[in-house]
Parts: sequence; structure tokens; C-alpha cells
Amino acid sequence: MSQQWRGRVGQRVVVRHRLPDGSATDVVGELLHADDRVLVVAGRRGDVRVAVGDVVAGKVVPPRPARPAPPHRALAVADLEQVMALHWRAPVAEPLGSWLLRSAEGFTHRANSVLAAGLPGLDLAGAVQRARAWYSGRGRPALAGVPRPAPDAADAAALVAVAEAFAAGGWRVIPQRGAFVLTAATAALATARADAPADLRVRLDPEPDAGWLALYHYRGEQLPPIATTLLLSAPEQVFVSVVDGDRTVAVGRGSLGGGWAGVSAVEVDTEHRRRGLARLVLARLAPWAAQRGARSMFVQVGETNDAAVRLYESAGFTRHHQYDYLTPDPPLLR
Repeated sequence: MSQQWRGRVGQRVVVRHRLPDGSATDVVGELLHADDRVLVVAGRRGDVRVAVGDVVAGKVVPPRPARPAPPHRALAVADLEQVMALHWRAPVAEPLGSWLLRSAEGFTHRANSVLAAGLPGLDLAGAVQRARAWYSGRGRPALAGVPRPAPDAADAAALVAVAEAFAAGGWRVIPQRGAFVLTAATAALATARADAPADLRVRLDPEPDAGWLALYHYRGEQLPPIATTLLLSAPEQVFVSVVDGDRTVAVGRGSLGGGWAGVSAVEVDTEHRRRGLARLVLARLAPWAAQRGARSMFVQVGETNDAAVRLYESAGFTRHHQYDYLTPDPPLLR
């Protein structure tokens, strides 16, 4: 049990535990610490220490809803961004208040940018300067992932202020590098048909094999060694492979973290496109997520990938928000 709880540190949990009089109560909040003897949960009235031997049950739960809506539509933008960060965790990461400074040898903007969502714990201008200095000190280009909320988002005003602070500091949007975040109810996706064509078979594996890695190309490029570290960085993940004989012809990754499931790295071999294989991958990932208690799913799609947006919207996803990548480095703006 202790190893399971260690894997939940940093996530929001509910822990039911026994009291001295024999009754039971729940504490909900971020799991700050877990070892063989005690769990420490940031409860509403302060940190709560729970002896492991007193734990009756517990699980990871999503952040509190920001508005009345179905679970996949109810989160504030910053809260969903924090959830998604659990699914693609850079090996070098440092919190700055609710912001997160990340570095992963340059592979993907997501793992090599400051996630500027929420409050940084100091004035915004100072936080922007701190972010730039952090990347400069590591010899890396400065990047920031900044959400662009809809006007009616619960935290729209705060996120607009963050974007304005970066603009005032000389940071500019990198063209065509942003993404849409789409969300869906897992249960609805899990009812889709998942029959593979007769000549193909589908596997779900805890790690990507050589065939999976050979087919997946991030932005058309071969994967560097650090890619496997990131692919295996979520609290839990699964890798779907659609196989024709001994050849992998479609792949996808499912991940779990923060009470949500994520979809990423969906790719189909050029010779097998227009056979519904991307939809097949999604149809296999949704039941996997549902069986693990994730009520909601997200996917991030590049803002120029119109075909992928149409695919996910036709499957039942809707747009939650979008985000941009910003930099003060002029060469990155070209």
C-alpha cells in the first residue's frame, strides 16, 4: 500500500481513515507526503497526518469544480493545466508558486517551458523575470506555456493578467505552436465500438515496445532517448499498438493523473490511414480509463492540426480552452 500512496504524492486525494473512537472520517486535499508509516494531506484546515494503519480507503480525485457543469467541463483552466502537467512530467521541474518550471533536454515545448497557470507566489513581473533567468541559467531557451481562456472561464481575468505580464516583459507568441485542449466524458467514449479489422490485432502494454517507438514521430522527427522518460512519466500509462503481422501500423498513449485520463501520441502509418485506426485506438483507451475510475478525458491538439481536431470532435470531445507558447528569444519566433 505504501508504494501506491507514494505514487500519488502531489495529487489531490480523498483518504478515509479511522478515528480513535472507531468511527471513520474523510480528508480531502493534496497528498504532501507518504511513507510506510504516515500520509500527510493538505486539508481545508491545515495539514492532516494519517497513520497508514488507520487508512480504510482512498483514491485520487480531480480538483474542485469551478462552475456547475459536467465533470469534463467544470474545471477552471489553470486547474486542468495543472492536471495535464502530471501526464507529461519533465525530469527537471521546480515549482514557482503554482507555476512549474520544466526542462527535458529540449524535447517538446510542454516539457521545456514554464507552465504559467495559477499564482506564482510573487508579483507577476518578478515571476516572468525569474522564469527567464531559470532557463538562462541552464543554457536553454526561455519558453512559457500560457493558457488562452474563453471570456466566460472562471479564471479568465487571472490568466489574462499573466499573459499581459509576459507581453510587458518582451515575450511574444510563437506562431503556429499553440494547441487546443479538448475534453470529454469517459463513459460516452467507452461505449464506442472497438472492433479491429480482421487482418489486424490490438495490444495494450504498460511500456512502449520497439515497434511503437519506431512509428511515433513527434512533429515528424525521430524520438531522442529522453522521449521514453517522458512517455513513462505519468502516475500510470498504457500504450496501444495496432499490429499487422509483425508490423505496428497505429499507436496511441493513454495516461492517468489527477483523477483524469489523457490521450496522446496517436499516430497511424501512412499506408493504413482512412481505415478508422485512430478511432480504434481511442476506443480502446477509453475503457481502460473508465476501469480506473477516470470520469473525464483530455487531449491536446496542435492549433494547425485541423484533421485531428475534427477526429476528436466527431468522437465526442469539445474544446475547453487553448494555450500559446511564448518566448523572449527572437530566433524562436521565426
